[in-house]
Amino acid sequence: MGDGGRSARALAVAGALLLGGCGSQVAGTARPLRITEVERGQVQEYFTELNDAGGKGNSEQRKLLQDTQHPDFRKQACELREGTLRMEPTMSTLRMDPDWEPPGERVHPRGVVYVVAATVTLLEDRAAVGVQIGSLHVVVIDGKAYGFAPCVGG
Repeated sequence: MGDGGRSARALAVAGALLLGGCGSQVAGTARPLRITEVERGQVQEYFTELNDAGGKGNSEQRKLLQDTQHPDFRKQACELREGTLRMEPTMSTLRMDPDWEPPGERVHPRGVVYVVAATVTLLEDRAAVGVQIGSLHVVVIDGKAYGFAPCVGG
């Protein structure tokens, strides 16, 4: 057998060894990633700060919404024109949402994306003028939570 035959046989053996390694299984049970208490706290703190700012008035909450708007999507932020928002997340629904993209975008936000069911109340002069239940997204980047300012009030 010539050098070409040996080379072909060596390649065939190497290929068989490589392919054989691809079929191996790893013992254990697949489980979804779990959200840690630290991460849960970061998301909860975002809503706590937002509601505390709302308790101080529209301008304070508007500033916080601007400061906590996801840094890559600051130009898409809506402005809270009147009133304040009270956001009450149902933290038992908090989960990661790795495939989410902001409406109208084709880019996944940088950071770890979470989604949570929440009741959002629009207040004017501390009286509820509107209530909506939906999903809100919060993104954590380097331990800081960012959101996407909601578009309310026209």
